Amino acid sequence: MKTLQKLAVFLAAWWVCAVAHAQSVEVKEAWVRGTVPAQKTTGAFMDILGKTNARLVAAESPVAGTVEIHNMTVKDGVMRMFPVDGIDVPAGKTVKLAPGGYHVMLIGLKQQMKAGERVPLKLTFELADKKRESLELSVEVRTLTGQRAHH
Repeated sequence: MKTLQKLAVFLAAWWVCAVAHAQSVEVKEAWVRGTVPAQKTTGAFMDILGKTNARLVAAESPVAGTVEIHNMTVKDGVMRMFPVDGIDVPAGKTVKLAPGGYHVMLIGLKQQMKAGERVPLKLTFELADKKRESLELSVEVRTLTGQRAHH
């Protein structure tokens, strides 16, 4: 019976971390790409569902010196990555932050990102009335290829 109780507690904690809600947005499937030792940058990816019109305008994490919102494009076979001022999240729509497109860039990492660990990430959204709303996440670190760690 104790094993079932432990499993239930684990699953409840996992669910809370897997989906984060704020008044204006819901974040699902958030993850950070794992790194190799001495690597100083990585990306965070997620699905953001707009409950009302919102705009992702900032991100921060204690594991990085700088956190920026980025986009990546490929033009004429050349990959280009660059910071953006924000990402619009329309009401009723899901915006995917994924490799090869919009993402959150963690720069100046203070530690290696190891698959299976969790890292804090705070997202700030600006709403239509210019008020700001923050969402605190505990984000899963996945392997370098984006796979979940095997336990």
